[in-house]
Amino acid sequence: MNSTADPTVVIVPGLRDHVAEHWQTLLADRLERTCTVPPLEYDTLSRRARVAALADVLTEIDGPVVLVAHSAGVITTVHWAQQPNRPILGALLATPADLESSLPEGYPTTEILDRAGWNPIPRRRLPFPSIVAASSDDPLGSHRRVVGMAEAWGSRVVELGAVGHLNPASGFGYWPQAEELVRQLSRVSEQVAP
Repeated sequence: MNSTADPTVVIVPGLRDHVAEHWQTLLADRLERTCTVPPLEYDTLSRRARVAALADVLTEIDGPVVLVAHSAGVITTVHWAQQPNRPILGALLATPADLESSLPEGYPTTEILDRAGWNPIPRRRLPFPSIVAASSDDPLGSHRRVVGMAEAWGSRVVELGAVGHLNPASGFGYWPQAEELVRQLSRVSEQVAP
């Protein structure tokens, strides 16, 4: 079993799943204890299927966990957290996608996302410490809406500045701040652990 200081980091990708140059993929390569929620083989837009995939990964892990979610993976994480679940040390929720608002061309429409069960986005306080990493110019979620979600979830907001959606399309691969934020979540969790 892992110690609190050495959690397993569970990577929760967005709707585009695994991208080799993505900071989540690069982070998983750099950390010792990681597990990534695998891509779905069918019902790829189903919120229920994505939440179930996250739950399946978590049932296989003994010991403490820190979740690292990006984009729609944040929304998957928030939906998963609405039901009684295993304890989580903390979660890094990077540039949440606002699936209740119209997304840019090439992404699913709000109507498709509604039918797939994504909306409404839960606005209840999360049962674990969390950090929302917010971009000032994210095309998938206005800063105001993202900060509002973070407040509802009880998350600390870390302002990233103008980083777009913090993905390869925005010019981001490796994101070194992710490692520091994961360390912060582990340390904060150690201080509040029984």
